Amino acid sequence: MTLPGLDIADGAALLDGVRRRLAESGAEPTPARVAQALREQGRVLGDAEVLGAARQLRSELVGTGPLEPLLADPDVTDVLVSAPDRVWVDRGGGLELTSVTFPDAAAVRRLAQRLAAVAGRRLDDARPWADARLPDGTRLHAVLPPVAVGCTCLALRVVRPRAFTLEELVEAGTVPPGGDRILRALLTARLSFLVSGGTGSGKTTLLSALLGLVGAGERIVLAEDSAELRPDHPHVVRLETRPANQEGAGLVTLEDLVRQALRMRPDRLVVGEVRGPEVVHLLAALNTGHEGGCCTVHANAAGDVPARLEALATAAGLDRAALHSQLSAALSVVVHLVRGRSGRRRIAEVHVLERDATGLVHTVPALRWGERAFARERGWVRLRQLLGAADEFEGA
Repeated sequence: MTLPGLDIADGAALLDGVRRRLAESGAEPTPARVAQALREQGRVLGDAEVLGAARQLRSELVGTGPLEPLLADPDVTDVLVSAPDRVWVDRGGGLELTSVTFPDAAAVRRLAQRLAAVAGRRLDDARPWADARLPDGTRLHAVLPPVAVGCTCLALRVVRPRAFTLEELVEAGTVPPGGDRILRALLTARLSFLVSGGTGSGKTTLLSALLGLVGAGERIVLAEDSAELRPDHPHVVRLETRPANQEGAGLVTLEDLVRQALRMRPDRLVVGEVRGPEVVHLLAALNTGHEGGCCTVHANAAGDVPARLEALATAAGLDRAALHSQLSAALSVVVHLVRGRSGRRRIAEVHVLERDATGLVHTVPALRWGERAFARERGWVRLRQLLGAADEFEGA
């Protein structure tokens, strides 16, 4: 940062001094306080210089600094900083390089550390990464050098204040025409299902929309690492994990949340993303009368989901045979999303789960993406039976 009328070195040194004084006092960088901090350093500047310093410091110390306009754009879903002059955004059509820049790598580091502190996370040389949720719901991930080579890497994922409706997802092309009827029937039949896909494929967006269709008389209990699901529903209980403090105490895991959720009388138990030992408790819950539960999981294809869950359960101490036995009774349907090179997100396939003669669970394709409607696959008859709609979808 520099100030009008001063060379780069003097301006940067002056701002550093003001920054330290404001940080020590916890004061907001108003023009009056900036002027006072400047006077305390023995420097007298004109009104233009004081106002310029106040604007620059406020941009750095309040909100998300130079990233604020990007995050305010309703079309932006992700903001990524990989270098002071490399700030990228995703507006749904892939990554775009923006004109936003930081003065230097130190400015990126300061912003990352301040945002982590706002979220109650430690981010320093001893703990060089942080994964947290900001007060407005924005997901923060930051990695400091030297783990991140050259410059602090900062990733911000924007959470929409309102969930998409299923109709909006049809209009956007995520759900093919007529596919919303099948998804509504999936919820009405109280089938337990799983939404799979890669990073950024729209799993959370689709699940939020589907949960908004659950009957108003049902109680939804959400267990998430980071509270991202925003279903438009009148009765939602939200549980979120918590990291350990600096003394190593206070850790709350997703496994803990799933156990607690079972004691909260859920009509629908929802795990934001299964990624560890909580899968064991989720499958056990879905086998003990908790119908209509759901979750998301990272997977390359619907057919890979059993293997993915097997890996997670094995790490949690559940052997292969036990996992497949639980899985066959717990889950009925996998809805898989993909994101194309153009950035378009869509439901690529819907599979049903079946157990073969060896006792292992595998998925069977029931529906495949089509521009005009879902195309039926060999598992369609089984899916239609599960939906309890033998004749309803003859024209779907």
